[in-house]
Amino acid sequence: MNRLNSTVPVDQYLADSSVLVYLSDAVTQLLEHKEEYTQFGVIRYFAEYFSSVKNSNHVLFREYNYIRATPHNRASFIRVFWRCYRQIGKSGDLLSMLEYRSLLQLLCPDFPVEVVQSTTRIVLMEDAIDCLMSFSDFLFAFQLQFYYQEFLDSVLVIYQDLLAGKSPNTVIVPTSTSIEQLPSVVAEENDKDGQQQDGVESSTLAQCIDALCDRFKHSHPSRSCMKEILHETDKVCYYSFLMNLAKHETINQTIGALPSKDELLIDPEMDQELDKLIAQISVSPSSNSSGSAVGGLKEVQRKASPRRNIHHRRKVESDGSTEETDSSEN
Repeated sequence: MNRLNSTVPVDQYLADSSVLVYLSDAVTQLLEHKEEYTQFGVIRYFAEYFSSVKNSNHVLFREYNYIRATPHNRASFIRVFWRCYRQIGKSGDLLSMLEYRSLLQLLCPDFPVEVVQSTTRIVLMEDAIDCLMSFSDFLFAFQLQFYYQEFLDSVLVIYQDLLAGKSPNTVIVPTSTSIEQLPSVVAEENDKDGQQQDGVESSTLAQCIDALCDRFKHSHPSRSCMKEILHETDKVCYYSFLMNLAKHETINQTIGALPSKDELLIDPEMDQELDKLIAQISVSPSSNSSGSAVGGLKEVQRKASPRRNIHHRRKVESDGSTEETDSSEN
């Protein structure tokens, strides 16, 4: 959609672009940190805020409700997670669910464990959520779960109803409110049911998902991708369906946060920065390179979002970025 197209209604443009979300947040942060920001000028503050939004630097160290507030925020957080911890995948380390949760909470302190658990179930196919996972497997599953969370919650409810033998015509699609209130026990019960059954009819699930897409207000994966996956087999289990979706390159391209799987660990610019950092550490007599929480990662300064105190500095485990945490420098 052309954002300059005068035929687009104002209300629709504001909703699609999430402009009001960012304006509201920018004003809120300005009022909360008025003394720090006004000394640099209000105009400069707003310019830097929206510059950070454009450059996807605005989600660092923000609360969970903010990083999930818009599709752009979600894609930005996925990309930040990849760039910060890419070195884990490059070194071949396998991590547990709790370790990935810790990494996520370094970037978002109140990041919920339920999202990490759901991601882990996709990777491990319900086998045992305490097993170790590769970075690439977790990353692509996390991208799918986090970006399309509301849609996947709705599909899970539909899948459970089909497992229970309900007619597709009586399947009730939950509202966004009921999705947020969906208890974690439901997922645990689905794990038990899934171990005893072979799944549901793929064609039936495809029909229900297609009907869901017609009236779903949030983002959802490409219909053609979902149909393609469901048509490959007569029966399908929920998490195997999600794993195939997570690996589908079209899904990855649609979200636009990550490179292809073949290029996931390739980033010459970041590698050069990391080599420079390692060289500096190796020649410094007082350096200490043993402070990494996850093998191979170095503790370096990173840039924070405009909501943080201008004089505040944060450090996070990264794979070579040497940017300083300063909301006045974007």
